[in-house]
Amino acid sequence: MDVDSDDSVLDGVTKTFLEHGRLDAVVACAGWGAAGAVEETPIGDAKAQFETNFWGCVRVVQAALPIMRDQGKGRLVLMSSIGGQLGIPYQAFYAASKFALEGYAESLAYEVAPFNIHVTLIEPGNFKTEFTQNRRLVNPLPGDPYKAAREKAIAVMERDEVNGADPMDVAKVVARVLRSKNPRGEPRSASSTSASASRQSVSYLFDSSRRRPNRASASDLARRSNPCSACSCRAVW
Repeated sequence: MDVDSDDSVLDGVTKTFLEHGRLDAVVACAGWGAAGAVEETPIGDAKAQFETNFWGCVRVVQAALPIMRDQGKGRLVLMSSIGGQLGIPYQAFYAASKFALEGYAESLAYEVAPFNIHVTLIEPGNFKTEFTQNRRLVNPLPGDPYKAAREKAIAVMERDEVNGADPMDVAKVVARVLRSKNPRGEPRSASSTSASASRQSVSYLFDSSRRRPNRASASDLARRSNPCSACSCRAVW
C-alpha cells in the first residue's frame, strides 16, 4: 500500500476489511527522513517529507475510521518519533512532520473517543532499521556554507542509528498497546543500561479518554513533562 496515494490507501484498507470482515486496529508507520539545512531544502522536498510522514498517516486513518465507527471500537497506532517532541538540526522537516502528527493525534483522540476508538502515539528514539539507508540528502547550496556542521550532525545521527536498539523493542510496545484492555501512558526504555538510552527510548500516548479535560487529574498533567528517571524520555498523555 502506497500511503502517498489516496486510491492505494482506500483500496488497501477496503480489501483488508472485506477479507477479514472487520478492522480492529491500524498501525500507521510509513515514513522516511530528509537531511539538510532548512535554507538548502527545496519546498518540493519538504512537501514530499510531509506527504508520507503526515498526510500518509492521515489517509490511512480517514480510510479506517468509517469502519471502526460502525464497529463501535478500534485502535489507531500512529508512529511518531522523539523528533516529534524536540527539533533536530538538519532534520527540520522530518521533525516538523512528526510535530504535526502529534497535534493531529491529540485532536483526533478527542473526536473519536465517543466511538470507543483509542489513539496511540509511539515515539521511538534511534533504532537499528533501514531508516538510515533510506535517508534522502538535500543538495547543498553553492559554497556549501553548512558543510561542516551538517556533515557532523548527519554522522552522529547515522552512528546512533546504526548502533541503535533492536526495533523489536518498538514492536513489543505496539503489541502491548494492542493487547491492552485499558491502555494508559507510561515511559519505557528500550535500552536503559546504554549510555545512549535517552536516544533509544520509546514513550507512548495511550487512552484518548484521558485527553478529555474533565478526566485529567493534576498528577496526570504533571507527568506530561516529567522525564523518566531511567532514560530521560517523556511520557505523553
